[in-house]
Amino acid sequence: MSNLEVLKSVAEQLMSQPTVEVQGQSIPVKRTSSNRLRMVSFELDGRRYEAIEQNREKPSRWGQLARKGHQVIQFRDVATNKYIAVAVDGDVKVYGK
Repeated sequence: MSNLEVLKSVAEQLMSQPTVEVQGQSIPVKRTSSNRLRMVSFELDGRRYEAIEQNREKPSRWGQLARKGHQVIQFRDVATNKYIAVAVDGDVKVYGK
């Protein structure tokens, strides 16, 4: 399974299931403390990432899409604290590509 397919799978599972399976490992979906957004931390190619449900209240274009009912998931590299990709309704776009 390619990294893009893994991100797509994580995004789909995050919005619909209480656990996410990544490379044979079952990880519970948690909620952020402030906005109660769904999130999960996982490892891929030796790096730690977080998949986080988009906050509908944000004025960004991703927030606007979430307000319109789209499922928007942001992927963040924990080590660099940078967002590396976004999934909108299961379609993953990697930043910088």
